[in-house]
Amino acid sequence: MDDSDEALMARVARGDERAFRELARRYVPIMLGVARRILGNAAEAEDVVQEAMLRVWTHAPRWQPLALFRTWLSRVVVNLCLDRKRKAPWVELEAAGEIADPAPLAGESAEAAKRERLLAAAIADLPDRQRAAIVLSYTEGMSNAQVAEILNTTVSAVETLLVRGKQNLRRALATVIDGDKKNE
Repeated sequence: MDDSDEALMARVARGDERAFRELARRYVPIMLGVARRILGNAAEAEDVVQEAMLRVWTHAPRWQPLALFRTWLSRVVVNLCLDRKRKAPWVELEAAGEIADPAPLAGESAEAAKRERLLAAAIADLPDRQRAAIVLSYTEGMSNAQVAEILNTTVSAVETLLVRGKQNLRRALATVIDGDKKNE
């Protein structure tokens, strides 16, 4: 039996729940990562991925294998994330405070965690399409051609989004980088 994504989608189109579960097993963790990095919120990411998988189930009879299933699903997830970002911004609750880590090298891991938080916040502040291009390209390791297909644009437009996104990240993180250099 053919277990390719496309074959599984053909089976899902016929109502095969086992094929649907296999696609979900393969792609839900990956899509959760994409959505979490675009939205910056795990709960919202889960909602988006659940909506995307619902669309897999309901749109399976109309799905045409013009692109790889992963590319199509990634486009659905990215579009749902961008729609959600446009509608209502998510606001973080104030942190209750940090608990000191008694482990050795806690200071170093705290600094690394701080840098990761700052980078994640800077990525979250990027314009939607720049953020999506940065996440898909650098975090998910997709090629510019794949990102272009997901964002429904050209490869050169993706390259421009990536250049502008990196420039915006450098500007946003410049004070942090300059501050670290002064502390050395």
